[in-house]
Amino acid sequence: MTRGKVLRVLIADDERLARQRLEDLLAHESNVEIVGRTDNGPTTIAAIRELEPDLIFLDIQMAGKTGLEVAREIGAESMPPVIFTTAYDHAVAAFDLAAIDYLLKPFDDERFEKAFRRARKMIELHQVSKLSQELRALLGGAQSEGESPRSQYLERIAVEMRGQVRIVPVKQIDYLIASGPYAELFVGDKRYLIRERMQTLEERLDPAKFFRIHRSAIVRLDLIETLLRNPGGDYAVQLKGGVKLKVSRSRFEQLERLVGVKI
Repeated sequence: MTRGKVLRVLIADDERLARQRLEDLLAHESNVEIVGRTDNGPTTIAAIRELEPDLIFLDIQMAGKTGLEVAREIGAESMPPVIFTTAYDHAVAAFDLAAIDYLLKPFDDERFEKAFRRARKMIELHQVSKLSQELRALLGGAQSEGESPRSQYLERIAVEMRGQVRIVPVKQIDYLIASGPYAELFVGDKRYLIRERMQTLEERLDPAKFFRIHRSAIVRLDLIETLLRNPGGDYAVQLKGGVKLKVSRSRFEQLERLVGVKI
């Protein structure tokens, strides 16, 4: 690609506000054409194959297929240059190795500008091909050298409220409750809604600090005050502050071990 040639960009993100933000930022860049906008994994795969964009802003968490699953299906050699976008900072180190850059939501104008300039320069200098090996390693599940298992766990979660994005430190979360395709985060007297599955959250929260007591509930272990065996074989926990949550029978004994109860 030579200087002055139009850079053809695909935006793949399942949040409308996130897509609009990228569009607004790209509108200030010269010689840029947004050739497509997608909001899930399968349509992103189709758009990449049909449109052959020069650059893609690729959200990691999308319906249908994640950003990494999209890249895996397209194949490292065939993937266009990527700037990953993610609300989960635990993944940044890996994405940084396998992409031109990453944007950790919520990002400011300056961070976007840095990532976009870097992408444009690498594309113009034909340096993108050297990322293929790193992308193949990432898609194969390789872990960055020196990266500890602890770094894989979430430290903060971005939540959207009234058109604004708020960062919630994971260490402040008391418990999480499933609500259809969403999860409710309870932080003191505040409640936040995110679109994420409980299974995914269970995998990304440090098991030394959080435990899934029921298919619809995850609690912070150090907030558990009392384990309750109710008449009729029902189990529950009471948290500091008085909140009571149901515990499934299959998880109660494991929970007892985690909190130090001898059985």
